[in-house]
Amino acid sequence: MDIEARDRYRIMWLAGIRELDLTQHCLKTFGACDRYNADHKQRRQTLHLPAATPPVAWYLCALPIPWDWSRNAHLAFEYAPGETWGGDALVRGLGVRLTNARPITGWGEHSIPHNAPKSNSRRYRTCRNWQFAWWLRTNRSVPDAPPLPPNGPAEDGPEQLTLT
Repeated sequence: MDIEARDRYRIMWLAGIRELDLTQHCLKTFGACDRYNADHKQRRQTLHLPAATPPVAWYLCALPIPWDWSRNAHLAFEYAPGETWGGDALVRGLGVRLTNARPITGWGEHSIPHNAPKSNSRRYRTCRNWQFAWWLRTNRSVPDAPPLPPNGPAEDGPEQLTLT
């Protein structure tokens, strides 16, 4: 995968999703995911993702400088041998070229079941990671992550990502 950052980003991460924790939002939604080194300081970078035992999906997230929710870059994609794709990651500013992969589209706030726990919370409902996780649950039957150990993060504890 090739990434071209045409805007500046404060945070950028790439996760390989194998399980879900729908009691969490942001990166924690994806449980103990595979993490790949996406460097928010690099204008151009190439990441090589393993084809052996690929995760159900990968998810790329980048938060711009200055932070603006509407400009957060998100791209969900899956392994697809022989396919290529190029375009922006949900918003202009972060170009991506995929080889042997294709984007997953059609998910959004509408992917969250109306009776889902936490669906009335703006923090969860507007989290694109959480939206995609619900799409994965519905369309790919991704399993739950093991429960957090006792004394895990409090419901009203600090956010997963902190911008300074």
